[in-house]
Amino acid sequence: MLTACTSGTTGTSSDNVAALGTSPLQNPDGTRPGLAPLTTAADRKAGHDLIAKVRTAPPGPRTGYDRDQFGPAWTDNVDGTALGHNDCDTRNDLLARDGRSVQHKSGSTCTVTAMTIHDPYTGRTVQWTKAQATKIQIDHVMPLSYDWRMGASKWDKAKRVRIANDPLNLVPADGSQNSAKGDSGPAEWLPADPKIRCAYAVRFAQVSLKYDLPVTPADKQAMLAQCS
Repeated sequence: MLTACTSGTTGTSSDNVAALGTSPLQNPDGTRPGLAPLTTAADRKAGHDLIAKVRTAPPGPRTGYDRDQFGPAWTDNVDGTALGHNDCDTRNDLLARDGRSVQHKSGSTCTVTAMTIHDPYTGRTVQWTKAQATKIQIDHVMPLSYDWRMGASKWDKAKRVRIANDPLNLVPADGSQNSAKGDSGPAEWLPADPKIRCAYAVRFAQVSLKYDLPVTPADKQAMLAQCS
């Protein structure tokens, strides 16, 4: 099982970059903690070049979409991902991946009960406990209903379960941000913190490219604009 990142301190100065997470350009499989902003001209250009590779297509209908089409929520019974079959559900794996000072339920190496976490979508550091579970939610960067409309409706069930539990497509983030996003693409919704938007667009592109799913033309234009 992936363990929590325990190095670094909270804040946003150059002395604690580790607390902000990992650049998506240095995290192509999503197994490293968090999502850090892309701040240099070189990184933003690299992000822009990666987004340029994404295919576009008009969205298909939402007809037939159901969350169950992507398997049980946060199942550990998934093949082809870094977190599958490790005796811990995907949600707790992601909390442990991105959290610091992680505490587990007594007698468990899986269930996270408290942690400190940097929320990339707002830029805030959050003290989280399981009693306030919805304060931090796991965002599907490329939403599942979006996946369905862009081609996942034609996939077999195993591939849909994989994208739903792939750490590359999952970011623990502020619950209100996740709720506001819904199934929107980048043309309709972007994180509240402008500093993270290029990194978010790059992560969206990474998922698109890995699963050969197109995005809408409007979404690609919005993604490119974040890294201009």
